Amino acid sequence: MDKYYIKHIRMDSCKDSTYISRLPVVKHLNSIEELSFENQVTFIVGENGSGKSTLLEAIAVKAGYNGEGGSKNFNFSTKETISNLESYITLARSSHEKDGFFLRAESFYNVASQVDDLGLNLDGYGGKSLHEQSHGESFLSLISNRFRGNGLYLLDEPESALSPLRQLTLLAEINRLVKKNSQLIIATHSPILLAYPNAIIYQISEEGIEQVEYKESDNYILTKQFLDKPEDFIRHLFK
Repeated sequence: MDKYYIKHIRMDSCKDSTYISRLPVVKHLNSIEELSFENQVTFIVGENGSGKSTLLEAIAVKAGYNGEGGSKNFNFSTKETISNLESYITLARSSHEKDGFFLRAESFYNVASQVDDLGLNLDGYGGKSLHEQSHGESFLSLISNRFRGNGLYLLDEPESALSPLRQLTLLAEINRLVKKNSQLIIATHSPILLAYPNAIIYQISEEGIEQVEYKESDNYILTKQFLDKPEDFIRHLFK
């Protein structure tokens, strides 16, 4: 894949008076020239409240996707909770995707309902309504059947519905899409997903936006420390 559907983003000075101006990701994007996405797989990580999901949502909306999730053909809103961060960012593109989808865990139920309401061909969703599958099954069914390749796929915490075993399945699906000339930008807490080889990992904190290696990420370090000595953590937490 010689070109990326999204090369980088630039942020105009954000003078918004709502909560988004206080998010660490917005504060730090204001101070850097651009954030590069010139890789087939980019992860965005950070603590709750760091703004990683808000940033991914803004990228999705700016790229033409529905703010609550779905493809570019989805146009619905169940509750007005979408931020206006997209109005402050500029996307630099090399080319336009043939396929694409914005998958966000928190509004996936609404996307599944929209698939039913629109009467879409269910072959692309595992052959039956997403509501007739378990939460985890419907996530993987969507990705394995609907995500065809040559596309831009924006995933917000896709691990939330998946067991560790199914997260490994998702890793294989990510690799399938990479081989089919796709670009993925993923906001996640999962140290399993972060292990995808040669991915960019951006870690957002109060101190800044830093590109880190897998084993330098807070997600990996904390998980490994816990698994190495869970009894120490339990003893400390239960004091």
